[in-house]
Amino acid sequence: MGYEVVELGISVAVAFVMLRVDYEQWGQRPDDLRALAVSSSHERTRERFLALYEMSSGTSATGVAERIGRHPQSVMQWVHAYNDGGPGALVYRRTGGRPPFARRSRPRSAA
Repeated sequence: MGYEVVELGISVAVAFVMLRVDYEQWGQRPDDLRALAVSSSHERTRERFLALYEMSSGTSATGVAERIGRHPQSVMQWVHAYNDGGPGALVYRRTGGRPPFARRSRPRSAA
């Protein structure tokens, strides 16, 4: 199976834009992202802040996603959320699904 190259006389400019973490907008530095990750109580929040910390060190969203086993689009969404809404936008919030298992205060047999 071969491919034929046909010149159409059209010049196309291609620009590559690297997604960047805009921490300065929120008065932060990369070390602040790491500190937020370390101090976060929820695993998903830690993961998100650490991903942004890595990206602020020059790693691409795709590179971070491959390393942590996430889809690149998820990491890109975290960056957009942070850039648009600040650190609070990365904090994990339960959004639905079955409620977590809650222990009863008394065993059923005691009722």
